[in-house]
Amino acid sequence: MAKYECEKCGMSIGVMTCGKCETELSHSTITKPDGSSVHISECRNGHGKVKSPMCCGQDMSCEIA
Repeated sequence: MAKYECEKCGMSIGVMTCGKCETELSHSTITKPDGSSVHISECRNGHGKVKSPMCCGQDMSCEIA
């Protein structure tokens, strides 16, 4: 299970699922044109992806299993 956690305050978010197929979203990253990377959560069945949650003004991180 992917668990996002704020490195500043410790707030965490558990399972997030796709609204179309109810599959648990998997954690990944994408590289932007400027070379920086962004944490994302994406549907394993190809229904799309969203930017990772934010807390304390920064992206929450998630270990990739």
